[in-house]
Amino acid sequence: MRRVQANDADAFEALYDRYASRAFGLAIVICNNRQRAEEAVQDAFLSIWRSRAHYDPAHSPVRTWLFALIRNRSIDIYRHNRRADSLRASQAHLNRIGMLGSVEDDVVRRDDGDRVRATLHELPAPQREVITLSYFGGLTHTEIAERLDVPLGTVKGRMRLALEKARAEIVFQDNHNRS
Repeated sequence: MRRVQANDADAFEALYDRYASRAFGLAIVICNNRQRAEEAVQDAFLSIWRSRAHYDPAHSPVRTWLFALIRNRSIDIYRHNRRADSLRASQAHLNRIGMLGSVEDDVVRRDDGDRVRATLHELPAPQREVITLSYFGGLTHTEIAERLDVPLGTVKGRMRLALEKARAEIVFQDNHNRS
């Protein structure tokens, strides 16, 4: 691991060769899906490479550290996909119900969608990006932080500000439309 920390790609390859099959075995038990397990192992090893400087042998052995990362990433992927599967099922159900709705319901839904899109468009790009990744991409705050390579607190702050601005804009539009 010291060689890996010294940016030795051959040492990282040896680490991967040594633990990849066992890591995949753990990931498949957690993810219960081959493709998702492969994704978890790939993401975890990428994370190991990126965070290699943070590894402290006094804190835990390499194997323990590595399998904790594999386990955590597998759980994240399992939860994300379970949530995404649930959202897809809910959307399919709503689509079936929507087919039964009235023209008036369709007009209201389109109007609401237009208002939400317009409100999102008015947000600063960083805030719009976290909202889009969260609500339309189904990502957790942690996943957004990893994807954007920003601290978790930054993602949460952007999310809070975006929601406050969106809420204020929608309330303003409602009050404006009533008067």
